[in-house]
Amino acid sequence: MKKTRQQQALATKKHIYETALKLFQKKGFDQVTVDEIVQESKSSKGAFYGHFSSKYDIFLEKFKEIDSFYEEFTTTLPANLCFKEKVISLIEAQMKYLKEDLGMDLMRSVYKSGLIENEENFFTNSERKLYKILHTFVQKAINDGELSEQTDVEQIAIYISRCMRGTLYDWLVFRKDFDLLQESKRFISIFLDGLLLEKGISMFK
Repeated sequence: MKKTRQQQALATKKHIYETALKLFQKKGFDQVTVDEIVQESKSSKGAFYGHFSSKYDIFLEKFKEIDSFYEEFTTTLPANLCFKEKVISLIEAQMKYLKEDLGMDLMRSVYKSGLIENEENFFTNSERKLYKILHTFVQKAINDGELSEQTDVEQIAIYISRCMRGTLYDWLVFRKDFDLLQESKRFISIFLDGLLLEKGISMFK
């Protein structure tokens, strides 16, 4: 069956995308050029720029997949988990995904991009699924009496995401000497234990 023009375009985009990701993994994001992606994918610059404005767009598309992962993962969590258990489960799954599916090189590029004002910044995008999920976790903890009614839901969600980013940054800095899964769980546990002990009163108003 002959493909329609739209199907052919989607197939071309997917091929360029997958070729670029393989090159990023093999050589490093910064070492790969658009020309190399075009040559390796046996496409043209016109085809490349018809789907992506830069190689960074390919990287962003890959990074967006993690939000879908977060959303799917939360549907697998048992309903009887407490607030701390849910957050730790999410972070453990997140760190494993980032380490195994994105890898250190692409994550390093994420952090570099976060420092560029004119790039789309996932760190500060409050509409991301991650923030919405954390909001839901915190609000339910308030409703269930695990956290004070005075708890600032948005602020706590930001603090939890800050724990995530800080742990990932240390992983990129210390590399093989840093156990990402172990350290992420340890760090967030300390924060959550303090939060639950105080029930979010006063400093989170």
